Amino acid sequence: MHFLTLAMDKFLSNVEREKPIRFTSEQLRIATDNYASILGSEGFGEVYTGNLSLRGNTVAVKVLRGNSNKRIEEQFMAQMGTIGKVHHFNLVQLYGFCFERDLRALVYEYMANGSLDRHLFHENKTLGYEKLYEIAVGTARGIAYLCEDCKQRIIHYDIKPGNILLDSNFNPKVADFGLAKLCNRDNTRITITGGRRRNLDINLPESQEWFPVWVWKRFDTGEFSELLTACGIEKRHQEMAERMVKVALLCVQYRPESRPIMSDVVKMLEGSVEIYKPLNPFQHMMDGTFPGDLVQASRTDPSSSVNSSSSVMVTKPGIV
Repeated sequence: MHFLTLAMDKFLSNVEREKPIRFTSEQLRIATDNYASILGSEGFGEVYTGNLSLRGNTVAVKVLRGNSNKRIEEQFMAQMGTIGKVHHFNLVQLYGFCFERDLRALVYEYMANGSLDRHLFHENKTLGYEKLYEIAVGTARGIAYLCEDCKQRIIHYDIKPGNILLDSNFNPKVADFGLAKLCNRDNTRITITGGRRRNLDINLPESQEWFPVWVWKRFDTGEFSELLTACGIEKRHQEMAERMVKVALLCVQYRPESRPIMSDVVKMLEGSVEIYKPLNPFQHMMDGTFPGDLVQASRTDPSSSVNSSSSVMVTKPGIV
């Protein structure tokens, strides 16, 4: 019996119309030198370095794993059904795929400088704030394309430094569409927040207060210089840092309708439009008025009007 279901066979036929290359398992085995060099491990599999003579360049080969064939197929369809349909400088490019009985894999462009989190949270921080600013703008452009410029809106659901990859010139590209959903255009919004350090670092006494709340308090009381000092930002970067902080605070507003759309986020970061003063995004936490039913809705329905990150902000402060 053929191992492809009718649904998967139809899906693959549609995928091939999008022009990604369909590789055989033997081609990928040769390209990766029998999977000799692993780049990293993720929840759904491992990523290996490969070299395709067909393209003459280095690639990343993501081998999908799972506890069942159905789960692997779901993951394959989730990623191929989203990233296979988009093309933007700030999104990781999909070159091709393999779907055989013993191998389900995705072939991406190789990102020489790895993920952003490696550069943000490593003790030897090598990225200056001009470059961090460029990365923030590029990331916002990629998300804006997904949310507003695609034929069918794509909500990523897992934007974080680990899913922002950097090429040889440190250009950012949004990656890992494993949780992405295709949505109607009149559906929910997407937001992105960021920070130079983890939101909560138990090794730093001043970070016992959740970092985004700490930033808001410094911003609201006009103590921005204290924020610059604590984060190691030079005075010459103050205007740029203040712009980024304002935009981040607007993006995490409690009410979805108070958050800017991503194309406006790009313009704000670029300085082409004025940034209005954000309200306190955490007032509901400070006065204890956060409605429990909305928390539950955001946990169980990621397409609800409450952004899914809101419940995380209140119930379990974690890391950026």
